[in-house]
Amino acid sequence: MQQSDINSQTALAENKKLLSAIKLVKRFSVKAGGFSTSKLYVHALNSVSFDVYENSTLGIVGESGSGKTTAARTILRIHEADSGKLFFNLPQNQMQDMQDKDNFFNYDKEKLKKERIKIQYIFQNPYMALNPKMQIKDIIIEPLLATEKKLNANERNKAVEKLLDMVGIPSSSLSKFPHEFSGGQRQRISIARSISVNPKLIICDEPVSSLDVSIQSQILNLLIDLQRESGISYLFIAHNLAVVFYMSDFIAVMYAGKIVEYASSKELYKNPLHPYTVLLRSVVPEIGKGKKIYNKKSQGEVPSLINLPKGCAFYSRCPERMEICAAENPKLKKVSDDETHVCACHAV
Repeated sequence: MQQSDINSQTALAENKKLLSAIKLVKRFSVKAGGFSTSKLYVHALNSVSFDVYENSTLGIVGESGSGKTTAARTILRIHEADSGKLFFNLPQNQMQDMQDKDNFFNYDKEKLKKERIKIQYIFQNPYMALNPKMQIKDIIIEPLLATEKKLNANERNKAVEKLLDMVGIPSSSLSKFPHEFSGGQRQRISIARSISVNPKLIICDEPVSSLDVSIQSQILNLLIDLQRESGISYLFIAHNLAVVFYMSDFIAVMYAGKIVEYASSKELYKNPLHPYTVLLRSVVPEIGKGKKIYNKKSQGEVPSLINLPKGCAFYSRCPERMEICAAENPKLKKVSDDETHVCACHAV
């Protein structure tokens, strides 16, 4: 499966491709212990490719350890990729004919600083994401000062008031500190900070998982409203498939550092094909229906990311496994005529 196959998104053909990640690989070294001199590695990302289009949302779903957050942090170059390419916010002709000189991973310090400000991050835990010693006005304005350093105090306050209004926080909160707000309000403040520099892409890393269920929908709807108003693109990471269905245009399902299925949100909801996706889909609640239980039990354990199996990483847990699955790692292949649904499974 070539990179172009997984990234075909005909439903968004009229939109400009904003980001293209190609065959990202990231390993983390671990100590072998004792007097051993051998080097061991956790294989966190194993040739992962995906696209994000303007004014759209790509959801990445998978259980803990699947590589979702590593992919996000590699895009930001918090983690430097071991191999692979990343192209971001280039003119349309350059995105269609990508050259090594345009690789985001090759940018020097000054160019990286200029371009990375266009990618912002919303963290999972709003209680840890805000500096408790800073007033709200200083927290929100900090990214903007990195690009507009000539703002006076009055201009700063007006800018913050506008941002707070956009996320539903009263302007009287300018001089308050984070401990004076609830978890949902803190996440709204984090969102205000992320949109302060008019970013092209916001990475949402489990943005509602630590919030009460009653507050989650408010935050998700706020993100959707902001996207409609400003055309921001989202890379939305979660382990809750129901939330990803609600937010995303397209979804990539990750397992053990690889994308095992990729499709539009509607297609994946109606027709999940990979046994792992089917397992995730089976526990999504539906109004008016009894709880669905996958009639073939998933057994076994998640494979070691240090010693990856030769065949399919889901083999030990898969109810559909065959002999070939233990010997040969399945590659992503097209399973729909419009090329927007791909799956890595020998049984499909």
